[in-house]
Amino acid sequence: MSAPADSIEIQNVVASTGIGQELDLEALAEDLPGADFNPDNFPGLVYRTQEPKAAALIFRSGKIVCTGAKSINDVHDALGIIFEKLRGLSIPVDEDPEITVQNIVSSADLGHTLNLNALAIGLGLEDVEYEPEQFPGLVYRMDQPEVVILLFGSGKIVITGGKQTNDAAAAVEEIVERIEDLGLLN
Repeated sequence: MSAPADSIEIQNVVASTGIGQELDLEALAEDLPGADFNPDNFPGLVYRTQEPKAAALIFRSGKIVCTGAKSINDVHDALGIIFEKLRGLSIPVDEDPEITVQNIVSSADLGHTLNLNALAIGLGLEDVEYEPEQFPGLVYRMDQPEVVILLFGSGKIVITGGKQTNDAAAAVEEIVERIEDLGLLN
């Protein structure tokens, strides 16, 4: 049986950046092939990159949110493509705009079924939300690292709120230790 930390997969990296100037999204939508701009549905322009696969949400303010990437490197590569496209349209973009990782969503498998009722009590009600009628998972807010873990009876978990790739591994190790200490990992 492999360790739960070995099963961690990054599902989504969300990062933000900006080009420091206002944009005319209507004109940009016309000049950027494949761009999707429908202000009645969403205030930003959506531009998708294929390699790496990601979506950039470009706002009038010049702020850009990149989502859907599978790694931090993919975020940088996708945004690099966006920056080049903008420069190609004579929109000035700094050589190396600051990119801030906002959220890394990962999944893992603990390799055991979980008794969520017992876990809800054992992990401490102040850090847990568990309403199986509303949502089948237990929501656990962890302090170190500062993430939220969704635990499911199947033993599958989702870690969200990470800012670094190693946050997921630290969270998995910590949750496994806590569940083992409660005698609930069997």
